[in-house]
Amino acid sequence: MSFKLSTGYGQMLIAGALWLCSLLVFYAGLTSRLENQFLDWGLRSLAARHPPDPDIVIIEIDEPTLAGMAPQYGRYPWSRAVFGTLLEGLAEQRPAAIVFDILFTDPQLDHEAEDLYFIETARAMDNVYFPMVRLSATLEVDRSQGYPLKLVPGAIPPARGGNMDARAALLLPLPGLTDTGRIGTIDVDLEPDGVLRRYPLYRPVYGWRLPSLPARVVQGLGIDLPQGREALFLAWHGPPQSYASVSFYDLLVDLERQSRARPADEFTGKIVLIGATAPGLLDLSNTPMGAKFPGIEVVATALENLKNGKFIKQAPVWTGPVLTGLVLLGLGSAFRWRIGLIPAATALAALSAILVGGSWIATVSFYRPFPVVTPVLFGWLYYLVAAVRAYLQERGQRRRITQIFNRFLDPRIVSELIDQGQTTASLSGQKREVTVLFSDIRGFTTLSEKQPPQAIVALLNRYFARQVDVIYRHQGTLDKYIGDGIMAFWGAPTDQPNHAARAVVAARDMVAALEAFRHELGPAGDGFDVGIGIHTGEAVVGFIGSPDHRQDYTVIGDTVNTASRIEGKTRGRCRVLVSAATRRACGSEFEFRDRGRAKLKGKKKEVRLYEPLWP
Repeated sequence: MSFKLSTGYGQMLIAGALWLCSLLVFYAGLTSRLENQFLDWGLRSLAARHPPDPDIVIIEIDEPTLAGMAPQYGRYPWSRAVFGTLLEGLAEQRPAAIVFDILFTDPQLDHEAEDLYFIETARAMDNVYFPMVRLSATLEVDRSQGYPLKLVPGAIPPARGGNMDARAALLLPLPGLTDTGRIGTIDVDLEPDGVLRRYPLYRPVYGWRLPSLPARVVQGLGIDLPQGREALFLAWHGPPQSYASVSFYDLLVDLERQSRARPADEFTGKIVLIGATAPGLLDLSNTPMGAKFPGIEVVATALENLKNGKFIKQAPVWTGPVLTGLVLLGLGSAFRWRIGLIPAATALAALSAILVGGSWIATVSFYRPFPVVTPVLFGWLYYLVAAVRAYLQERGQRRRITQIFNRFLDPRIVSELIDQGQTTASLSGQKREVTVLFSDIRGFTTLSEKQPPQAIVALLNRYFARQVDVIYRHQGTLDKYIGDGIMAFWGAPTDQPNHAARAVVAARDMVAALEAFRHELGPAGDGFDVGIGIHTGEAVVGFIGSPDHRQDYTVIGDTVNTASRIEGKTRGRCRVLVSAATRRACGSEFEFRDRGRAKLKGKKKEVRLYEPLWP
């Protein structure tokens, strides 16, 4: 089966080709940056509408803390006795959990007693959690210098057949803190565009799985982790520094007072995170909420997502290609049914708004975004392709129609018809009232016998050029040349209420053009004359012929035959004869002389003929 691209099947073929291209683009990640930018906009909208959990509080090491601690405790990092004092004060208020986002990996030289005090204080509590980091290292470094994974508390061993003796380069808390088992990783993976959007639940290492710090904390709180997920796509809650926070320095000063000013239940039942927010400590991340989002708030966000079970649930990977396919299928069907470009653009704009708005609502209200950039992008790409094709086809069709129409119409009428969007199809098969004119040369045979063939053709061309100019000047349609005759009509393809009068005036000017032509011929033109017959009536007009080779715009029916027969009756009477129907159609615009009745071939009744009179 073969078909042209201009057919409806061609439109569907283009839609299918674009869909295949969209698959390549989608799975190659070429639109992922745009998808992520749209997704980040939705995440910021969600964050603005959902405030942080008030039961999560951050004790922040901010710039005022660094300045306030410096005189007594020196520059950061301080003696770990400071953190021991903080833990003792917090323990009195019985928080749900205390989570450090600070690495305590190496003993502080000459401060063994302070380290021991801090370790013993933390070990005496059952709700204090510490971070660890998986270092980037080669396999050789892991094997030679790594820590045995089977000795890491909470590490999940591989399935049967895995390497039970695997080692990995890790930054673990001090041994006394690691032994508590309340540890988890805090290293994260950035998206290809350098933005942090996911927080891992587990860090895979040679088949082992190390729980992340947020995952370990919620497990300690008795909350089940989401099944079948290795990472959380984070739902954010507010811009940076939206969580309830307390300055580390202010709290420490209050705890060291004998008479405390802060509420005694300020942290009761809450999850308390301790970490840096001061820009100078460089614990900042690039997130959808901003390029300088405190790392402690990233941990807080992951904890909140797990605690409340509200995190982003992305649509399946196939959603993007399916939506793209549906959009292209809809557009292809619309173009197949020859919907206009403007309605198609309106429909596509509405569909784009529905997709964009739907994804935004799904993100903000249901935490379930779906990809829209690829469907919308390829939908408009398809529209652009269709618009360019339509423009090229219209230009080609306009050129072709112009070439066809110029053969039988005045160029001004041609431009008018094309501007109206008329085509060979739209102008075919119409039944109209028209006025048909036949003009035939008299005495041409005698003249041609005295001339060579080239001169005869040249003479006819000169004569026809004058007569056609007259027809066009009066907005008539040139039907055809019949030997040494001309057939023309009025009333089509454009509406002409006074088509009969136009034809009669054209006949008058054709006679005048004949006289001027005879004058140019001199004595040779004495026998050169013309007969013109005109009749008005209903006829069928349209393009007739082969669409692939040649078509003519013509008029067919009894009206044509009658006009031709009337022209034959001009011999021996006068140059121009019209029917009674043409006379009636002209009204009082002209005077006519009755030329009697005549028997026309093919007519049962005689036809009355009239000669138009003019000065």
